[in-house]
Amino acid sequence: MRVAVLAGGRSSEHDVSLAGAAAVRDGLEQAGHEVLWVELARDGKWTFAGSEVELRAGRGLLGADVVFPVLHGPFGEDGTIQGLLELLDVAYVGSGVLTSAVCIDKVAFKRFMAQAGLPQVAFADIDVARWAADRAGAEAEVAALGLPVFVKPARLGSSVGITRVTEPQALADAIAQAHGHDPRAIVEAAAAGLEIECSVLGHPEDPQVSEPGEIRILGSVSPGGWYDYEAKYTPGGMELVVPAAISATARDRVQALAAEAFHASGCSGLARADFFVDGEDVLLNELNTMPGFTPTSVYGQLWEASGLPYPQLVDRLITLAIERHERERGHSY
Repeated sequence: MRVAVLAGGRSSEHDVSLAGAAAVRDGLEQAGHEVLWVELARDGKWTFAGSEVELRAGRGLLGADVVFPVLHGPFGEDGTIQGLLELLDVAYVGSGVLTSAVCIDKVAFKRFMAQAGLPQVAFADIDVARWAADRAGAEAEVAALGLPVFVKPARLGSSVGITRVTEPQALADAIAQAHGHDPRAIVEAAAAGLEIECSVLGHPEDPQVSEPGEIRILGSVSPGGWYDYEAKYTPGGMELVVPAAISATARDRVQALAAEAFHASGCSGLARADFFVDGEDVLLNELNTMPGFTPTSVYGQLWEASGLPYPQLVDRLITLAIERHERERGHSY
């Protein structure tokens, strides 16, 4: 099949996207597909084979059978590119517009999961307007979470713009840094236990779930000892331990919650679910609808450890995308 791989994008995760898209390209070629490399510049321009791409509604994209948008953050993972691909009327890997928009917004996602009754990390929602109008109230809400806390831009991934706050006086700078990336910030309580991740693959009604893996941070790369950008993307920055050192009961709970969150959110194709596990207690942290695909990224490694090699994984994602597209085009709307 002809697969258009979208790489780069306008967000601060541009370089991560390029690295992941290159790995996807290699995997697709190993699986026998023809890859069309479409690069999205930081200014938003699309190019293919040295020429700017012309987009026409209802006319697909470069004659591709399916699009693999290896894009992260705003303008790529937030429903915007998904809406554009819907207008082009082309099959694409991953979740649709609504699910992508909800899952990238950490605040919206947590509220959605709370409505579904899933256990989560406690948090506070602090946008620019609230921080300006009621700083004392926002600070009091954060204080109730205890220390340390993690301050994050609400709609970015790859640990970009995240600060671990251990002293009250450091909160303002952390909020400012997060707001530099996104007008909405989330402050999360620190959770006890192990950081566990699980990969999900399939349609919303019948997802497959990988063996859970444990994230172990190497202090020489991440002196703070948490899963920051350097730990994620520096070779040797983290160790993924599969199977995770958790009980059979906790393992089953992680897998069940991953499938439940995937289904409840309406995810399609793929997602990576992140958890904190303390003994038998399991808390859902995030659901990433377009996880990293670099050689060090967890999503592919977990499937590899679960018996699904990388070329077969990306091939399966292509099949799922086409199945969803055909199924949805069977409705008149």
